[in-house]
Amino acid sequence: MPLSIEQFICRSDNYGVLVHDPDSEQTLIIDAPEEKPIVAAIERTGWKPTMLLITHHHADHVAGNLGLKQRYGMPIYGPAAERDNVPGIDETYDDGHTLSFGAYTIHVVSTPGHTAGHVSLFFPEAKLAFTGDTLFAMGCGRLLECQPPVMFESLKKIAEWPRDTVVYCGHEYTEANARFALSVDPENEVLQRRAKEVERLRASREMTLPTTIGDELDTNPFLRWADPSIRKVLGMEEATDSGVFAELRRRKDEF
Repeated sequence: MPLSIEQFICRSDNYGVLVHDPDSEQTLIIDAPEEKPIVAAIERTGWKPTMLLITHHHADHVAGNLGLKQRYGMPIYGPAAERDNVPGIDETYDDGHTLSFGAYTIHVVSTPGHTAGHVSLFFPEAKLAFTGDTLFAMGCGRLLECQPPVMFESLKKIAEWPRDTVVYCGHEYTEANARFALSVDPENEVLQRRAKEVERLRASREMTLPTTIGDELDTNPFLRWADPSIRKVLGMEEATDSGVFAELRRRKDEF
């Protein structure tokens, strides 16, 4: 049976996610922004959590760690480079590590940029990924601990995953990201249609995630550094890909 996923809002705009394997009856929690809504999701689904996997150390991704660990007794895994800042951590992982989840293999992919030790979690057999605050729908994370070339290399890794990979991100930022994307890619008809759909979903207070790698390659300016139209808008037709990315991130910070 395929994996089952329960996605829900925590705090104001964080996403909480449970991943359940019906065959092995194992359940993952991906990040722990807030204990109460995660507990509610566990009770709603009846899935008993067996592991908590952390993408990065920021408080809005680990605030529920200790309470959930005390309540359910499951191990907490997190980035080796950030272990001192991940409450309750039991095991660490880094780029290239794998974890078994029923019949599935979870590949740990180092994706620094937002934080220096950030990781993303890729399930190749399920064509599923969790990118935390590295890649958002039509956006990417702020560069709080790294310089633009570091995030650029992380996004290049993500962009190589199959187009039909389903991607869950850490925050509901899609509507604001779409507005910025349109400012640098105004002639993109696929982006125009997607922005209207996002506006409709948010007007109804519906979630805009998950996304797919294909949708992001078509509409996310932070994966479209080579696009001639975007380069023309930026006045950077001859710039390096990394330079275009850096300028996009600078403009988004000021948008």
